[in-house]
Amino acid sequence: MWNTPNILTLVRIALIPVLAGVFYWPASWAPLASAGIFMAAALTDLLDGYLARRWDQTSPFGAFLDPVADKLMVAVALVLLVQADPSPMLAIAAAVIIGREITVSALREWMAMIGARARVAVSLIGKFKTAAQMVAITLLLMRAPVFGVPVYSLGIALLYLAACLTLWSMAVYLKAAWPSLSAPASAHAQAKAAAAAGQGLTDSEKPL
Repeated sequence: MWNTPNILTLVRIALIPVLAGVFYWPASWAPLASAGIFMAAALTDLLDGYLARRWDQTSPFGAFLDPVADKLMVAVALVLLVQADPSPMLAIAAAVIIGREITVSALREWMAMIGARARVAVSLIGKFKTAAQMVAITLLLMRAPVFGVPVYSLGIALLYLAACLTLWSMAVYLKAAWPSLSAPASAHAQAKAAAAAGQGLTDSEKPL
């Protein structure tokens, strides 16, 4: 469990309170530092996935923790930004993104419970959404213009792009899951039994 990819994921989680502390630090360098912390966390997300595949160090613990770390970091950063700038424009985009993450996480958990998790695997649209989201939040954390570039306004634009991609990817996942969502309960029971049998579980370990 304590391999390099999982340690990087834990570091990403540990950076969350550091990000919050630096964000509120009363210093001129705080915005740039908080943006740097968030960017470093985003880079660990890319690195831990790459290393897990390259070194064949994938694990159930890592598969569980990695998306949790991503969602925690993004949600906390968005809450901090909305608290600092409680404008409807920023709040609506943040609510869409956080709401989507909760919905898709619940959907994936339910699909896994019935043995159909593969139908809602991460899509290419979801990866583009994540990239736009990470860049947008980094720019928003910087706040002030850099070399005359209005990074905050650019961050708002990218955040709305991420919100649109968020809704698009959620629609794709819901469409893929709809046959299971609309199936009768008896079909779900059969799917659970088949999944449990395929994983070689004992009777006491099979899902109820």
